[in-house]
Amino acid sequence: MNSPPHTQESFSACDLLERLSVPNIPLHDRQALPMSVQEMEQRGWDEVDVVFVTGDAYIDHPSFAMAILGRVLEAGGFRVGMVSQPDWENVDDWQRFGRPRLFYAVSAGNMDSMINHYTANRKVRNDDAYSPGGRIGLRPDRATLAYVQRARQAYKGVPVIAGGVEASLRRLAHYDYWSDKVRRSILLDSKADLVVYGMGEDIILEIARRLDAGEPVQSLRDMRGVAYATGASEAPPEDAITLPSYEEVLADKPVFAEATRIIHNETNPFNARRLVQYHAQRAVVCNTPRFPISQIAMDRIYGLPYTRKPHPSYTDPIPASEMIKDSVTIMRGCFGGCTFCSITAHQGRVIQSRSHESIIGEIKEMATDPTFKGTVSDIGGPTANMYQMKCSKPEVEAVCRRQSCVHPKICKLLGTDHGPLVQLMKDARGVDGVKRVMVASGIRMDLARRSPEYMRELTRHHVGGRLKVAPEHTDPNVLDMMRKPTGDDFEKFTESFNEESKKAGKKQYIVPYFIASHPGSDLDAMIHLAEMLKRTGYRPDQVQDFIPAPLDVATAMYYTGIDPFTKKPVHIAKHLRDRKLQRALMQFFKPESYFEVRKALIQAKRTDLIGDGCDCLISSTPPPEALERRRNDANQRFRGEYVHTIPAGTQKKEKKKISRNKPGPGYRPNSKRAR
Repeated sequence: MNSPPHTQESFSACDLLERLSVPNIPLHDRQALPMSVQEMEQRGWDEVDVVFVTGDAYIDHPSFAMAILGRVLEAGGFRVGMVSQPDWENVDDWQRFGRPRLFYAVSAGNMDSMINHYTANRKVRNDDAYSPGGRIGLRPDRATLAYVQRARQAYKGVPVIAGGVEASLRRLAHYDYWSDKVRRSILLDSKADLVVYGMGEDIILEIARRLDAGEPVQSLRDMRGVAYATGASEAPPEDAITLPSYEEVLADKPVFAEATRIIHNETNPFNARRLVQYHAQRAVVCNTPRFPISQIAMDRIYGLPYTRKPHPSYTDPIPASEMIKDSVTIMRGCFGGCTFCSITAHQGRVIQSRSHESIIGEIKEMATDPTFKGTVSDIGGPTANMYQMKCSKPEVEAVCRRQSCVHPKICKLLGTDHGPLVQLMKDARGVDGVKRVMVASGIRMDLARRSPEYMRELTRHHVGGRLKVAPEHTDPNVLDMMRKPTGDDFEKFTESFNEESKKAGKKQYIVPYFIASHPGSDLDAMIHLAEMLKRTGYRPDQVQDFIPAPLDVATAMYYTGIDPFTKKPVHIAKHLRDRKLQRALMQFFKPESYFEVRKALIQAKRTDLIGDGCDCLISSTPPPEALERRRNDANQRFRGEYVHTIPAGTQKKEKKKISRNKPGPGYRPNSKRAR
């Protein structure tokens, strides 16, 4: 095939994105990228340049990484084949398109595969939102490892580039919750040539360009946003900061906490330094982060010809697609820096926003779809109201190492103007064919309260009866550990929301989300939260248990019992029994939670909350449903065969002769002396 045109002049990857050609193809005429040889041949291709392997179903929508990266490569002149949820027990799917001309691009999917598979209690989940029909089992545990190893096996010598959330957050030594141990860098376990961390549009295009120009994959180690492993005889770059080694963080928890502090202090792309971490004789080098992409580049990326649908080969609905098909992404990044959240670690702290015209253009395009019912389900991103916000002093931003722009208080240099967002919301609902534009992304409440105009616009036009917010907790110590606003911020936001809803003549409700068992949260803190829920009448249907995701600051707290930045001890609820009590307290009003709540209150010496008073959490006598639940649990626990029960079908088995030359089995039922 003919190589895409390029020149030898120096270029930045962001410039490449800005120069992408965005074809004007009507929505109904668009085609998904090929998932089979037949589709490849229909396009007149005899080979592909890049084989993209992903653990998710292929949904050609800009909310999914595989769709964005595939379309960016396509717009850059490269031929891409999609291998979605392959059978990892053999290499057939990796050889589907033949030998890729340039490289394999591997991702576990939109989520870490272990979080996708298991709950906070390490139990297997019942469904997978990113799979057809919500079926489980269509990807392996630690999918990046299996996918990279199969790519290596399929064709020797083809470069393998790993990326996505799983690879990004496991690029250095990290604590793995599911094995309860510190694991090595995913580079060493997977043997990928490179790991791309963070968002990947500009870097994957640069990788393709340079490999197409004939450069060896080893020469790509100079790129920002990549991590790689050196050979045993190679020396790492001299300008790098040396982290504590894998062996050191494995042996000493305070050292692990210190390594976490250093890693998170080197995440601002304007002043971050290269990191190196030794694993025995080999070094893992983590280059500086990529610079944020421009608004022009964002517009090009989201303006590419997505079909906005799952690949036509799927017959079952895909839950994630159903949820986001009518949503619009307006920005990326988050300067909140919450310790339990991976968004900032993956997308960065710098907000990157699309232009007003680009967003309205996408909504107009959605309205031309005959299946569109007139409702834009969400207009937002990682947060709904950080659109166009940025530091007002770029020279200060270039040297800042602050972990959050809004904690412990909002930085005075942060631009918090909601004006561009308010205008965008007004224009979005004015598009022909659009009846409603909803806001379903999380709202940063401390920012929203700064704009009465935004609160008015939100409550009058963009809430479908219920607004989801995430105060996460009420205890000041826990909120500080989370880097979240104080508890009264939620109360003030609720007052403002209710007042504006009343003025609009609407009856609307706040749906708050809270986290149980977060580092710093003990029974007293959870009882305080339960009392608030009792007082305000909130009854959470869903409870989020804290899950220690790789690389997060809160995960380091969970593993070490130390705050990496203050070095102070942190209370940790590690045992399952403790986590169950915290979860039950958040749903104290459910009869099935009665006995766990009672146990927690007795353990915390808060029996004053057991009784028939208006302030009590539970009554002094258990409800019938609680007794029935306990009875059923006991039956489940003790159901099964007793030790001496002879399994059915074994009574008539032929007797075996026991040799006297071998040790006997102890009591022998077949012995003549047996009674």
